[in-house]
Amino acid sequence: MNLGKHIQEVMRSQGMSASELAKLIPCERTNVYNIFKRKSLDARLLMRISKVLNYDFFIELSDMAFPKNK
Repeated sequence: MNLGKHIQEVMRSQGMSASELAKLIPCERTNVYNIFKRKSLDARLLMRISKVLNYDFFIELSDMAFPKNK
């Protein structure tokens, strides 16, 4: 999973702009665009983004690392 791209998709699905996300996490808008290009993120930054978007990216990462047998 490209984590940055997934964050961008979730953000857009909620009707939020990169500028709005930047204000809420907080960082510069250009940093948000850099986040969208990353495959991984620092846990603290991912936590702030998860809280702002009310979306648990950690569960998806955990499911990828430890897939459940079906």
